Amino acid sequence: MKSRESKPNGFLEVSIWRGAEEGAFQHFQVPRRESQTVLDVVTYIQRHLDPTLAYRFACRVGVCGSCAMKVNGIARWTCRTHVSAVATTGPLEIAPLDHLPRLRDLVCDMGPFFEKWKQARGAFVPGAVPETGFAAIDPDSPARRQVEAGIECIGCGICYSECDTVAWRPEYLGPAALNRAWTLQNDERDGAHRKRLQAVAGDAGCHACHNQLSCNERCPKKLSPAAAIAGLKRASAVAALKGRL
Repeated sequence: MKSRESKPNGFLEVSIWRGAEEGAFQHFQVPRRESQTVLDVVTYIQRHLDPTLAYRFACRVGVCGSCAMKVNGIARWTCRTHVSAVATTGPLEIAPLDHLPRLRDLVCDMGPFFEKWKQARGAFVPGAVPETGFAAIDPDSPARRQVEAGIECIGCGICYSECDTVAWRPEYLGPAALNRAWTLQNDERDGAHRKRLQAVAGDAGCHACHNQLSCNERCPKKLSPAAAIAGLKRASAVAALKGRL
């Protein structure tokens, strides 16, 4: 007896972007199966239909973020997106993320995305070492709760791909970089709070956000980059009034 997972349930019409910036969609027919993810579909095509198809994946369990692609026009993590949720009866269209250079097929150059993190000073900078030799952080403090709200970002680039501001203003730092900056601003151990606020308070920083909330809606980890950006706006305004910017 065949397992439930192996029972075919018809076929799925799939269109996948091939090429780099210049390219076109290529069409495939893939067996439709129960509990099938979009990443399963891409993997099937690469293993059985066209071994030259380029794409990224790693963990398959929603931790690494590397499998993010556009699925029927919306950026998603493909390892946790079931075909039954996005293409019940119709075709499936898969493309690389927006706002990033296309290298080949479904692979984007993530360099510009992480360069924005660097510009937003998204790396922890050790502050003064306390006399006790370690920093004791109250897990119930308001600052620590702010950190907890945004720390689970997996760097998938989905919010960046879906951001309306990035679409018309490419120099904008973007939701993920600003979310990271906000978590560090609330980390009592970090020693670069002032420089980081200066970095994110410019024309391409937090004040460029127009609160379209696409980042909140699409974040696969259910984070709120918009709340982080609002926090940076408040903090930079206070710093400006006190002459610290």
